[in-house]
Amino acid sequence: MKTRPSTARVDGNDHTLHEGPARAFASQPAAGFAFREILYTKVDWVARITINRPGHYNAYSTTALTELTAAFQDASFDDRVAVIVFSGAGDRAFCTGGDVKEYQALYTARPRDYWKYMRLFRAYIESILNAGKPVIARLNGMAVGGGNESQLACDLAVMGEHAYLRQVGTRVGSVAAGGATQWLPLAIGDRRAREMLMLNQPIDAWRALDWGLVNQVVPTVTHEGTFIERATPDQIAAAHKGIDGHAIDLSRLDQAVDDLCGKLVDSFAECTRFTREQVNFWKGLAWHQTIGPAGDWLAVHYTALEPLEGMTAFVERRSPDYRGLRERAASGGSSEFAWGPYEQRCAHCGADRLPADFDHCGRCGARLERQAGPSQGGV
Repeated sequence: MKTRPSTARVDGNDHTLHEGPARAFASQPAAGFAFREILYTKVDWVARITINRPGHYNAYSTTALTELTAAFQDASFDDRVAVIVFSGAGDRAFCTGGDVKEYQALYTARPRDYWKYMRLFRAYIESILNAGKPVIARLNGMAVGGGNESQLACDLAVMGEHAYLRQVGTRVGSVAAGGATQWLPLAIGDRRAREMLMLNQPIDAWRALDWGLVNQVVPTVTHEGTFIERATPDQIAAAHKGIDGHAIDLSRLDQAVDDLCGKLVDSFAECTRFTREQVNFWKGLAWHQTIGPAGDWLAVHYTALEPLEGMTAFVERRSPDYRGLRERAASGGSSEFAWGPYEQRCAHCGADRLPADFDHCGRCGARLERQAGPSQGGV
């Protein structure tokens, strides 16, 4: 079968191509995907994937996870893509993990669906790990919770000086089992990993660089149009607010990312792919040994009071009642159920499995004759 010769311009030179049968993995235009919650472009060998939810600090929703997975897979299979740059829209957040408001609205009411959500999240993280091409995290702002886990899944990370990294699982009723508990000990050592995971304190850009969480930090705070080297926390705060002549400028961040892209484009694709596969061995081992059970445990845990209290408190903009739950457990009550375990029975209508702290039957309204015991109470 004959083929028709054609030409393509690559690196400023005309190359003769031969059009054969349709390819199974032919390059697709990025605009054809019509994503709603992410931005996707492919230009000059670089695919750029951007979470476009700045009003939610680029927290990923269920929809965003599906779109991110599709974009990473497309970039992975496209031979006209050599490097993938992953970022968030705006200058406040790279990604702040899952949308806690969505968790509270959907998954605390239907924990079985959180197992499905975790499968989507797993596919998303694995689409980064399995991309077959270098993935650069462009940290344009804070990377919190699953956002830090997302940048840990990437190969390289360039961080704006105004940004920070943080884990928050134990403060919001969850466990950072989507990469942080698996990879932080590998990246920064056991003690520092425990510090991040248990204390939930923010790690500023220069500390992140010192610990090995990122590859490069670049100035992003300006005063009267001039970049500040080693901006102070007060200067960063002023830049976020745009006051006193301070501002956030991401031009140096973009230049640093572009410089890395140029170096990576000028390397052999297959050698890079297998180098990446080899380096990912320990990350893959830790991930695949733990992510399945973690997804199941988290789904089951969503029937408990800790995630309900933590996420409701987040939505209501208040502090969770951490010590109240501890006191309930210490006094012999139930810290797992909002109104106690399902152990009462109504003598009037026969309804059973009523919460231990109910005074009246939820079906008929009759007063329940509870056995004396510690009060469960609502939080």
